[in-house]
Amino acid sequence: MSGVFITCAITGSGNTTSKSDLVPVTPRQVAEAAIDAADAGAAIVHIHVRNPDTGEPARDVELYAEVVERIRASSTDVVINLTSGMGGDLTLGSAEAPLPPAGDGTDMAGATERLAHVRELMPEITTLDCGTMNFSEGDYIMVNTPSMLDEMARQVQKLGVRPEIEIFDTGHLWLAKHLADKGLVDDPVMVQLCMGIPWGAPNDLNTFMALVNNLPDDWVFSAFSLGRSQLPYVGLAAIAGGNVRVGLEDNLYLGRGRLATNADLTARAVTILEAMNYEVLGPGAVRDKLHLIKP
Repeated sequence: MSGVFITCAITGSGNTTSKSDLVPVTPRQVAEAAIDAADAGAAIVHIHVRNPDTGEPARDVELYAEVVERIRASSTDVVINLTSGMGGDLTLGSAEAPLPPAGDGTDMAGATERLAHVRELMPEITTLDCGTMNFSEGDYIMVNTPSMLDEMARQVQKLGVRPEIEIFDTGHLWLAKHLADKGLVDDPVMVQLCMGIPWGAPNDLNTFMALVNNLPDDWVFSAFSLGRSQLPYVGLAAIAGGNVRVGLEDNLYLGRGRLATNADLTARAVTILEAMNYEVLGPGAVRDKLHLIKP
């Protein structure tokens, strides 16, 4: 069987810090959790940052810089993947009065500003959330317009950073193909199939395989689902020919009532994959596979 790589999504931007004290918040905690996950078998670490005082999601360049510097200064080799999803958050005022948007929860920034930390720190990978969607409950919308994505893809390509295109629904895959057809994404195209996130693609097998079966043969994909479905998706993604993602961004538990660390979830993914006779790829093999430029 072919090799499979593991991405660990370390902290995310959701309201998880109130549910588990194992979710890293400060730059030191995020970096240490990333290093632990890499030591447990993750080839890639996907990084968000949070306000160290409040735990709220943030996009301050200096917070990213501290995380990246700590990881790079360690003795652990790992591919760094920085989100560029922050800055596309729109919360409408209410169902009856949508405008003006609510100040709390709205953070809209232009393409150049959303990529400030990528230009400064030059990670090997950055994410592009490939579309707009109702995200979870209430009046929040994740906003990524076609013109915004065109410009972000153009800037990322010019930097020589590999985009990981995050696919939350079937139309997002259509838009990802459009970006590739326009020459804004270099080969090999890398996508992340994000399953089970309200209100995108549900994580049932038919929807998942519809996405997989519509991927071009030469694209590289990973997949994950949320909560209790995260670990079953490790095996499912591998069987479908892809790679896997685990981590506290998407799931807080190792088992019923047992809170996990990022290293716990990564180690469990390694166990699952090795029990299925898959080789777990390290960062060097991933760089070769994805044609990454190590800083």
